[in-house]
Amino acid sequence: MTVLTEQEKKRYYRHLVLNDIGEEGQLKLKQGRVLVVGSGGLGSPVLYYLAAAGVGKLGVVDCDTVDLSNLNRQILHNTEDIGKHKTVSAYEKLARLNPDISIITANVRLTEENAAELISGYQVVVDATDNFPTRYILNEACAKKGIPFIHGGISGFFGQVTTIIPGQGPCFRCLFRDPPPPEALPAAPGVLGAVAGTIGTIQVGEVVKILLNTGTLLTGRLMMYDALEMSFREINIKKDPGCPVCGSK
Repeated sequence: MTVLTEQEKKRYYRHLVLNDIGEEGQLKLKQGRVLVVGSGGLGSPVLYYLAAAGVGKLGVVDCDTVDLSNLNRQILHNTEDIGKHKTVSAYEKLARLNPDISIITANVRLTEENAAELISGYQVVVDATDNFPTRYILNEACAKKGIPFIHGGISGFFGQVTTIIPGQGPCFRCLFRDPPPPEALPAAPGVLGAVAGTIGTIQVGEVVKILLNTGTLLTGRLMMYDALEMSFREINIKKDPGCPVCGSK
């Protein structure tokens, strides 16, 4: 039987006194299994807060190395990590933050060939990637396995989040049927670092609610954040019957 140790009770005390978490909820987090694809701008706050929250098993998928240009937003990595694999850097920070959790790293690029294997065994998958092809692969793999998929995206002063629950609402392809043309996407778009933090922490909130089975999720809703106006707005998303991933055909 899984229980909280006295040390864990002290670590998570501010969770335990919340009516919507308590000891029972913290045990659910301890037994939780979450895969984060990407450990950069979005992945940094997502992984850090999930580890701090006590999610028992964290998976990290990333094939990149730390570059100086990453450090304005990728707060999981430090200057001395430049040149190091991001999965290694992420493991070191997360293990120091919370040595009681299990951290599984995969220093690979997620592809159509390995996606099903990489997401297998996890309860939730977090999209912390920066490109449409990987998101499409993740969306389809999660749809096939029935795993909730939390999308986040950032560019400039703007960000967006939606939560995809297979069988209960629209998927990523319902929202973005086709990727934008290559010429519409800059090779290295600018981004305000704090935007990554805002969107990443919203993604964490969605993960926690799924693991605890509480609250209202962003299913069927795209939340958009504008840091220049300091505003949030939502767009309702409907399931597309003709969607190639989750449609009726």
